[in-house]
Amino acid sequence: MTTQQQVLTRTILALGGTWDTRRTVTALVAAEHEFADQRAAEKRARRILRDLAASGVLVKASPDRAEYRAADQ
Repeated sequence: MTTQQQVLTRTILALGGTWDTRRTVTALVAAEHEFADQRAAEKRARRILRDLAASGVLVKASPDRAEYRAADQ
């Protein structure tokens, strides 16, 4: 089984660009991950984005928003 974080890491590295909560949820749903509701999906997406930033995959693109970009861009 592939984790949500693994799926998102591969997707971010393949597509590049900026990543926010909405784009993250869309990518996870497209990869067939399910959430109880929209609020749960957004909360999980923000957690994954923060975790990927902490591990060096992403860097914060906006100081005021949950918006990130791949670290190698």
